[in-house]
Amino acid sequence: MRTRLLPLLIVLMAAVLLALGVPLAVSVAGAQQQKVVVDRIDDTARFAALAQFVTAPLGTDDSASASTDERRATLERELASYYDVYGIRAGVFYPTDTPLAHAPKDSYLPQTGEVRDAFDEALLSRRSHDPQQVWPWQRRHLVVASPVIRDGDVVAVVVTDSPTGPMRSRILHGWLVIGAGEIAAMLLAIGAALRLTGWVLKPVRVLDVTTHAIASGRLKSRVAVASGPPELRRLGRSFNEMADNVEDVLEQQRAFVADASHQLRNPLAALLLRIELLAYELPEGNEEIASVQSEGKRLAQVLDDLLDLALAEHTEADLRVTDVGALTAERVAAWAPTAEAKGVRLVGDCPPTTAWADPVTLSSALDAVIDNAVKFTPEGESVEVTVAADGQTCTVVVTDHGPGLTDEELARVGDRFWRSGRHQNIKGSGLGLSISRALLAAGGGTISYAHHEPTGLTVTVAVPRSRPTA
Repeated sequence: MRTRLLPLLIVLMAAVLLALGVPLAVSVAGAQQQKVVVDRIDDTARFAALAQFVTAPLGTDDSASASTDERRATLERELASYYDVYGIRAGVFYPTDTPLAHAPKDSYLPQTGEVRDAFDEALLSRRSHDPQQVWPWQRRHLVVASPVIRDGDVVAVVVTDSPTGPMRSRILHGWLVIGAGEIAAMLLAIGAALRLTGWVLKPVRVLDVTTHAIASGRLKSRVAVASGPPELRRLGRSFNEMADNVEDVLEQQRAFVADASHQLRNPLAALLLRIELLAYELPEGNEEIASVQSEGKRLAQVLDDLLDLALAEHTEADLRVTDVGALTAERVAAWAPTAEAKGVRLVGDCPPTTAWADPVTLSSALDAVIDNAVKFTPEGESVEVTVAADGQTCTVVVTDHGPGLTDEELARVGDRFWRSGRHQNIKGSGLGLSISRALLAAGGGTISYAHHEPTGLTVTVAVPRSRPTA
């Protein structure tokens, strides 16, 4: 969820920063250009004041006074000094395009372009319009033209043609400062978004972990509701209440099964005793009384298994480092006489391997699995028990060569009271594998089932090699 929420927040914050930064960058560029334009306007106004009473080019036969000639010489010196110091082309031109004074000397008034447009506009007795905005990537000039007016008539035009390199550098520097500020603000915004999403989603992550823990069988897990938005804290409290209620219901169910199993044992034992006494009054070999006794014993076994299942589902595992190989070899040896009596060969490959397991639990699980394998394997076939290990788990694989199970039956094996319709005549309650699964799960172990080709069933009991976390 964080990977989906965080990009959305970052995009929104980036859009806000761009919405603020772009106008600011445009404003900085406009301010820099306006400053240059104002300076050029002041310069052209000064040159226009100097050229106001200069009416003819230097060296003509005009009857201008020595004072006029001196002003013209002064204007030329000012323009030359202005060009040498600032590198800005400047000139005073008659309306006929004839230069009155200009610097550098090789400059001229073009017939087209920005300079001509500004010159023509100044001939109309007004200063030329402000130039278009120059951006850092544009190699353009700033042209400003001011009319020289005497007695209400335009007698000349002052034109300045300024290079924009320094101005564009200042604009770019201002943009870099803005960009650095935007990047810093973006980093701060990302940090704030990380903190915000972490604060908002932390209760969700805790809820997810707790839900997984409860689904894995750790029913005591609860959500810590100390932080996060009020709505999520309220959700956490509601989840804890629901978990408490579910645990109470499950505990009541387990208690009922345990109590019912325990309470039925005594009446059932008394009933079986009376049936035994009644059998003495009947002819020997009576099939009906034998059937009743068989069903009574089967019922007693079911009650015992129910009690074991109820205890297994709420008993904590006594985990310790266990030599799984040695324990498996011991169970193989214990079941070997039973297998031999049935004509089944029980083979064990049990190298020394350690893992974290409850020895009693693992023994019970192996007993249930080997018992089933021997029970359903036909005479003359074999049952193989193999112990193996990798970096994370230690496995005990029990393989038989019996009739096996169909895909549909394989999906149901291990369910409570479930038995294949083909094996209803074989002794058992259908709870042995359920008890084994519950016992193994308490210690982080698992039991799984798979087909064995060409016939038979493969049962894998796995226990962790590292201590399971609480």
